[in-house]
Amino acid sequence: MLTLKTRDLDMLHGPLTGKLLLFTLPIALSSMVQQLFNAADTAVVGYFDHADALAAVGTNTEIIALIVTVSSGLSIGANIQIANQIRRNEKKDVPATVQTAVLVALLVGIAGALLGQCIARPLLQLIQTPESILHAAELYLRIYMLGYPFLLLYDFSAAVLRARGDSRYPFFALVLSGLVNVGLNLLFVTVFHTGVAGVAIATGISNLLSASMLLHRLAEDGQFPLSLRHPQFSLRIAGEILKTGIPSAVQGAVFCFANIFVQASVNGFGAAAIAGSTIAMNFEYITYYVITAFGQTATTFTSQNYAAGNHERCRHIFRLCLVLSTLFSSALIFTIVLFRHFFCGIFTAEAAVMQSASVRILCILLFEPICNLYEIPAGVLRGRGHALYPAISAMIGTCLFRILWICTVFRANPSLPLLYHAFPLSWIATILLTNLAFISPAVKRMRFRCIKKW
Repeated sequence: MLTLKTRDLDMLHGPLTGKLLLFTLPIALSSMVQQLFNAADTAVVGYFDHADALAAVGTNTEIIALIVTVSSGLSIGANIQIANQIRRNEKKDVPATVQTAVLVALLVGIAGALLGQCIARPLLQLIQTPESILHAAELYLRIYMLGYPFLLLYDFSAAVLRARGDSRYPFFALVLSGLVNVGLNLLFVTVFHTGVAGVAIATGISNLLSASMLLHRLAEDGQFPLSLRHPQFSLRIAGEILKTGIPSAVQGAVFCFANIFVQASVNGFGAAAIAGSTIAMNFEYITYYVITAFGQTATTFTSQNYAAGNHERCRHIFRLCLVLSTLFSSALIFTIVLFRHFFCGIFTAEAAVMQSASVRILCILLFEPICNLYEIPAGVLRGRGHALYPAISAMIGTCLFRILWICTVFRANPSLPLLYHAFPLSWIATILLTNLAFISPAVKRMRFRCIKKW
């Protein structure tokens, strides 16, 4: 029988609140630190370089967010697959699943790195990046994409460890690499004067460090053995991982994809608007990761309990994750909104940039707590093995809505506040579509027994 180590959580028995928080906190903080890689880039170039350098890094923010979100979403497939194997005592399948997950990460990462070199400039031109910052923005994105395999290796390795309840070591690895990232940013920009190239190189090195730490952890782990010399690869297992991972990645990616269209509209308002939007987006993603962390927790806990037949516990997980996520995310969001001038001052001292950032914070970040109403239900659906429906809901409610808003309402009266109103309105549309899964007869026939009651 596959046994749990002392550092792992028993998700099937005992009080839930403490375990949910203990599991979620490292995930949320890990994602925040990962986003802080980009925030550190913008802060360093914002203070030690010029405004165009900040805008060059900033115009890549939505693209980088898309890359990070796809990576994290794909890794959820490995998390669910291994969590189910643990609970079903399928000990013999675990090593092959771990090694297949790592090889999938490596292969997809290499393909993504090569693709990034080909589409970097066309993609930046597609979102109407100003000519004055195009070269610097392209250089940053090309260098960043070279480190994409390391980002995927970290996310998949972290998903493997979290599947058994160990979310602390991935967090420790990310914190250490994050500190290295900040130090290298300062070194490359202030000492070697490498500008945007320096901060991109620093991020790549940091991703390499965090991935190496987790791969070493897996290679030394007796429960999840990873053999780097004799790797195993199973097409069947890879298919199972991607079957869940791809819809999860799509669900997260559609938000970023739609935001790329928004970024193209922001770019039309000039460098100050781009820089201000960049600063505000850092806060949006950092706070949003609290919500998605609880969504991932709901997925993992629901997956194990559903596999064990604990349907009532699944419903309890749903309710607790929704309440806890709303409380914690709202506290962080409203703090940033109230003290927005102080937080914006961390990144820039230019009044025009700070004003632009404040507009976005008031139009978007202030309403972000409502995202709990679709992220937690979506997490429960994924844990139940139905990842496609929330992905489709997000694609329609978020991606399609924002694109239509830009093409109609915004085009008729182009202004930054009106552009930003697309975000909370699209969240409401996604909430309505996602939660149909809990009340529609069609979904009930799919036997969502563990979550059909609120």
